[in-house]
Amino acid sequence: MVIMGLIVEDLAAIDDKLSQRHIDLDIGGYFIIYLNREEGLICAKHFTNVIDDRGLAVDPETGKVIPAKGKVERTHTTLFSGRTAKELCVTIFEKQEPCPVTLLDHAAYLGREFVRAELALLTGQEYVQD
Repeated sequence: MVIMGLIVEDLAAIDDKLSQRHIDLDIGGYFIIYLNREEGLICAKHFTNVIDDRGLAVDPETGKVIPAKGKVERTHTTLFSGRTAKELCVTIFEKQEPCPVTLLDHAAYLGREFVRAELALLTGQEYVQD
């Protein structure tokens, strides 16, 4: 498909390549994003972590490295929700004291993911966090 002279597959390839880059983990923690379709909400569970000297996220309660893939049994510290990406961003970045996000690239990532989640909510498509 071509949109404004851009091939959608080429854009997807750019995003896929960028998803493979190294990122520093946020000392403020991480978020698991999902949809609550029954209530029409984008939800983001916030989890705290500690970053060790290798740059890995560690569970502050157990001292164990938190795996990037697979199921992890942890209790979130806060559940954020909003009807739109903007509402969720305002809640997390402007109203939460202190802000649970300490890195600008993490904030940008969350904004992109919240927009993807909002589009999935509106269109009925599946949402899987990148």
